Amino acid sequence: MWLTDAQKIGVALTTFGGLFMLLGVMLFFDGALLALGNLLFLSGLTLIIGPQKTFYFFARKQKLRGTVCFIGGIILVFLKWPFIGVVIETIGFLNLFGDFFPVILTFLRQVPFVGSLLNLPYIRDQTV
Repeated sequence: MWLTDAQKIGVALTTFGGLFMLLGVMLFFDGALLALGNLLFLSGLTLIIGPQKTFYFFARKQKLRGTVCFIGGIILVFLKWPFIGVVIETIGFLNLFGDFFPVILTFLRQVPFVGSLLNLPYIRDQTV
């Protein structure tokens, strides 16, 4: 699967967005890093799948609760309530992207070192 240049930039922006959000949480919910991470994540997602598909992804009826929590959390981070915003945003993220976790788990089981760890007896039984 070949990516266009815009999609490659989108993957980089999404990755940096996730890293900035992780760094913002590690630095005791630094609002500036969390806000920057949110902007990078959303702009990267838009570049990866396109603006129209991004809108349809967030506007689906069955994902409405997740969308409201995710966008509400982002707004709370921008309004200087980073801890509450991240908690609400995480709930929205899990509601929106929770369907992708089995796909990610299947991919991780094929990665050489991580796959052998995920296929250990006790861990394999917990991640089915």
